[in-house]
Amino acid sequence: MQEPVRNVPLGTQLADTFRELIVSRTWPVGQKIPSEHELALKLGVSRATVREALRALSIAGLLEPRVGDGTYVLATDEISGVLAREETSMLLEHVLDARAGLEAASARLAAWQASPHSLVELAAALLARTTAHDTGDMAAFVAADADFHRAVVFASGNPVLIRLYDAVAGVNAQSVEHTATLPEQSAIADAHARLTAAIIGKNVEAASTVAYELIDSVKEMGAPQDT
Repeated sequence: MQEPVRNVPLGTQLADTFRELIVSRTWPVGQKIPSEHELALKLGVSRATVREALRALSIAGLLEPRVGDGTYVLATDEISGVLAREETSMLLEHVLDARAGLEAASARLAAWQASPHSLVELAAALLARTTAHDTGDMAAFVAADADFHRAVVFASGNPVLIRLYDAVAGVNAQSVEHTATLPEQSAIADAHARLTAAIIGKNVEAASTVAYELIDSVKEMGAPQDT
């Protein structure tokens, strides 16, 4: 952690410094950060200045102060912060709707312009997901499923879509952990395979259509085994 530069407002400088620690995962989500006193001593500033910076990030949704305990990292960006404060059960359908649009747009772009490396990563992600499913390891399956869907978005080459996906991925992963069952419905597994084939085969329209169908199939089954 670098000392703040004195020619800019210290509160703003500290907020930017703390934000970078959060975004870089130096302060990971869920971790309790150092106390105001510790931070003030380390940076050579007043506790009031530290408090101002922490309050700004709390308002933004990145930090969560807990009375009598301390301050914890809640999210890595403002969108995630808003979602993290909501009830997962109430958010899930809305998250799925948003993901459907994001993934359909991403799949379309991926089928059109994905790099050879991205296609290799996508195929590998599908294989890893299938392997985790077949071994019956729920934790590995949830992680592999998330990796697969991010590979689809990453293959689009669009940094805005990637950022938006990452913002909702945490909430979605939590819901999957609570609702997924193995084995999953065959229609969902088949949709993953068809989506991969459409992207690798550069079938733009099919990639977009299957991406929508995949999310719709999850919603229709009522139990979000995969997203």
